[in-house]
Amino acid sequence: MQYTKTLALLTLLFIGCYTQSTAQLRKNKKATTTQTTNTLDDLNVGSLKFRDIGPANTSGRISDFAVDEEMPSTYYIAASSGGVWKTVNAGTTFEPIFDSQGSYSIGCVTLDPSNKSTVWVGTGENNNQRSVAYGDGVYKSIDGGNTWTNMGLKDTEHISQIIVHPEDSDIVLVAAVGPLWNSGGERGVYLTTDGGETWEATLTIDQYTGIADMIADPSNPDIIYAAAHQRARHVFTYIGGGPASSIYKSTDGGKTWKESATGLPGGDKGRIGLSISPANPTMVYAIVEAQDDKSGVYRSTNAGASWQKRGGHVTSGNYYQEIISDPVNPEVVFSMDTWLSKSTDGGKSFQRVGEITKHVDNHCIWINPNNTNHWLVGCDGGIYETWDAAATWDFKANLPLTQFYKVSVDNATPFYNIYGGTQDNNSMGGPSRTSTVHGIRN
Repeated sequence: MQYTKTLALLTLLFIGCYTQSTAQLRKNKKATTTQTTNTLDDLNVGSLKFRDIGPANTSGRISDFAVDEEMPSTYYIAASSGGVWKTVNAGTTFEPIFDSQGSYSIGCVTLDPSNKSTVWVGTGENNNQRSVAYGDGVYKSIDGGNTWTNMGLKDTEHISQIIVHPEDSDIVLVAAVGPLWNSGGERGVYLTTDGGETWEATLTIDQYTGIADMIADPSNPDIIYAAAHQRARHVFTYIGGGPASSIYKSTDGGKTWKESATGLPGGDKGRIGLSISPANPTMVYAIVEAQDDKSGVYRSTNAGASWQKRGGHVTSGNYYQEIISDPVNPEVVFSMDTWLSKSTDGGKSFQRVGEITKHVDNHCIWINPNNTNHWLVGCDGGIYETWDAAATWDFKANLPLTQFYKVSVDNATPFYNIYGGTQDNNSMGGPSRTSTVHGIRN
């Protein structure tokens, strides 16, 4: 009996202690949670700032140029993974002018022909590989890139071209490729007549088809051509084309469109690049991905009324498939590809221009209309300039756009080192700080 009483008392004592301990633990946990939450809520990180540590010795992928042809020492660069940059001294120095905006991935940059202080930017790289980042619409600056306003179309995600009417700055056309990993979104051609305050979709096709390229007739701003591209990417595959890919033409400044496909291959087509000859605007080039060995360069000599195949030159449409006309010679066109190629016979054949000392994987080119041996070329290794039609190249080793897939650090002193694997530029390493007044050098 005494044993039973003792056991009961011990049990009650244990329960009381357990209850008290549990309550205390809950109280302490609640206090800790509250304290932690308050500490995090009160934590101010506003004084922490990012600083640029490079590197620029390999630079990175360039999507587009916008050059002030009246003063070609001033131009803008659309970086695929590095915002927008500006130079006013022919590339001696570059200034990042887009770092405080909502997207770092840029598809295109365009100057207003009648007001070079007005700059338009389409965000979201206009390629389709796995590492492409998306954007948040269209931006506009009216002070040469000092300040920016997002003008909408945030659901486009990827924008290939922006065309500003040469006589009316309020009229702007946007070629929206649309989301890569999803259907729907804002895809097609969008027109504004009030400087970007409102937009109207004037060419829409389906939930998987956007506009991969768009060009305007330099002699008649009402004539516009657009290349539709049906595509989708999934984790397990990339669907690079379909029956909806085609070429369209507008004769009223992009308000209405008609298909311009006579002579183009039938069936499924992939990405199409367009170019119009400034020397002969009735001559339009198209580089076309198509099934049944029908891919190649097509040309129209009657302003898109019909097309004829010129040759079988193609590129990887997932990553290139852009063609650019020489500003003086209508028979000369350039093909953006792993190796930069040039045709002097209207697209029948292409030859590499020569890139022994230059990085490959080319995405854009500007050809000086006053000196067609002078080019700016944007590639996966940054910007290269030539004054002798690719006989020699000048690399702009001051544009820190290297795209890193992963980074790590070591324990070196006094300044630890940073290492990373890059997109097409090997593995690289460098210091987190230096003692030189010039900062970290290439």
